[in-house]
Amino acid sequence: MSGTKQGQGILDKIAWQGSQGANWAENWRRTDRSFGILTENLLSRLRALEFREVLDVGCGAGELSLAIARNRPGVQVRGLDISPQLVEAAQARGDRFTNVTFVCEDASTWKPDDSFALDQLVSRHGVMFFDDPVAAFSNLASVSAPAAGLMFSCFREPSLNPFMSEVARLLPEPPQSPDPRAPGPFAFADASYVEQILSAAGWADTTFSPVDFPMIVGAGEDPVADAREYFCTIGPAARALGQLDEEEREAFLIKLDALCGRHCREGIVSLPAAAWVVTAQRG
Repeated sequence: MSGTKQGQGILDKIAWQGSQGANWAENWRRTDRSFGILTENLLSRLRALEFREVLDVGCGAGELSLAIARNRPGVQVRGLDISPQLVEAAQARGDRFTNVTFVCEDASTWKPDDSFALDQLVSRHGVMFFDDPVAAFSNLASVSAPAAGLMFSCFREPSLNPFMSEVARLLPEPPQSPDPRAPGPFAFADASYVEQILSAAGWADTTFSPVDFPMIVGAGEDPVADAREYFCTIGPAARALGQLDEEEREAFLIKLDALCGRHCREGIVSLPAAAWVVTAQRG
């Protein structure tokens, strides 16, 4: 792994354990809403599978974990995330469920402290930030049962995700990644690269299914204002906004409101998003 990739991964880890994780934990209702259609797509695929113990990798505030626990009361669910704030939010949301637990650990090193017979792994956009993806998926394979299944979603290329790319273009200096495979939202956009990672980590029979869905970013009494708040707190431009001076920020917000207004239909602001749903089996 290059120093650039590893350095970015370390920075992302620090951010998720700090202010970024706190922002997402405070805004879990927004993330549930924005990823809701993709979540249902994953759940529909999982309904066709048989499993007893499932690990939700990068579980965030727990939406997918809780949905599985609710729909499959006989299944034991664990959610794993590196952010203590997100794990705390997930625990609070899931306190009435007896078949789900949440753990604050790094997927690259986590080992279950009991006889957890893990036969299914899932993740909704929680795996693209690994600083060493081969090591992370290798560790996940090592704690999985023989022939365990893997299913996760990740973004496809930026040009297919206007909810991120169009907003980024509104910034005075749109952020540029020095390496498209560096840890970040689009690190797994290249299917061939992802297949290489999984193969090297002990996963086989990899498949890729494209899923296009609307990313809902605004609703309510003033959906454009709601969308603006989304983009300024947890959206793709949130981190860059902190680097703008007052004049640049004001200019950005004017253009952002115009963009959100163009994508507002029947009281909902949504922009197109494109994902892969990736499946594999432990080799």
